[in-house]
Amino acid sequence: MPSLRQPDVRLQTALSLFVVWVAVSGFAERGAVYAQEAESFWDNSLSEISTLIPGKLAIPQFDSKTLGGRLFWGDVRFFRGYRIQHNVLTGHYRLLDPFDVRRKAGSREECDRALEEIILEKQLEPMTGTAVVVIHGIARSSKSMTKMCRELEKAGYVVVNFDYPSTRLPLAQSTSYLSQTLASLEGVEKVHFACWSMGGLLVRSYLRDYAEQRDPRVGRMVMMGTPNQGAELATLLQKNFAFRFVFGPAGQELIAHPDGPVKSLPVPDFEFGIIAGARGNERGWNPFIPGDDDGTVSVESTRLEGASDFLVVKALHSFICLQPETIEAVKNFFETGAFREDGERDPVLKLTSDVDQSETVDPLGENSQDRSA
Repeated sequence: MPSLRQPDVRLQTALSLFVVWVAVSGFAERGAVYAQEAESFWDNSLSEISTLIPGKLAIPQFDSKTLGGRLFWGDVRFFRGYRIQHNVLTGHYRLLDPFDVRRKAGSREECDRALEEIILEKQLEPMTGTAVVVIHGIARSSKSMTKMCRELEKAGYVVVNFDYPSTRLPLAQSTSYLSQTLASLEGVEKVHFACWSMGGLLVRSYLRDYAEQRDPRVGRMVMMGTPNQGAELATLLQKNFAFRFVFGPAGQELIAHPDGPVKSLPVPDFEFGIIAGARGNERGWNPFIPGDDDGTVSVESTRLEGASDFLVVKALHSFICLQPETIEAVKNFFETGAFREDGERDPVLKLTSDVDQSETVDPLGENSQDRSA
């Protein structure tokens, strides 16, 4: 394959518009526009800032509906739908109930006390059994995983729909949120992971950063559309202003390169499976990605040696987790270690090829194969 070449101005503009479209579709998540993410400063509207304290803004204390923590919030504690979150910009904490209503805001200690009071007042039972930590991808939030969470709850799991500031921090800093949330799952006997896109890389980063303090209850993991070999689009767009602005430092870590950050992440030493989205032919959805793809990540890039099972579903990247086939496969894997009901597996024993910058299709199309439908 030819080496990656810089696209011309017209193509660069088209790619920028594509980035914006991806961002808007992610941030909106069925209706909430990007501007509504102004909950970055305390919560979801300026009206919540009631008074001023010398040198800083006052923290609102009245109960109020929030957006649940998108872009600027990271979960640090979970208990039966209640979450304590940390704001990456302001440094303060808040306690949300299962309906994303803020019940307390302030320091971590204040939010912990408020949660303990609620547990006593409502006589909430301790958590038990098996938990599934569901992790969204870059530029999205836990809301994008709602459908899968509902189905996992029906299957009897304690579901932790985890939020982290995916576009504000490098992966190495976001792992702290995951570590704290796992530590808060008292009473849970086993923990599985259901990860979409960059969520799988977050878990692999956690395994690297917390190798000696890793939670011993980890069971199985499913990665859906995760660019385990790096994302070709990230390589193509890494110097694009719109891409850098929207996807932040973590977006730069997604590049597909032999010496890229993704390549240094450890392979999980526990049972894991991979689900890839695809079009179902050699051309794929995206003309800038070699081979079959989900429009954002190539099928080959999702592969990781050591996976005990591998499944391809016909879906675009944003919709992999919404497919009934995907949800059933995830539940099957957590129960049996196989995606298919008959127990047949398709393990990834060896990668057919490395995905790197040299394999990315020439964006000018001068030397690339025709991928038109």
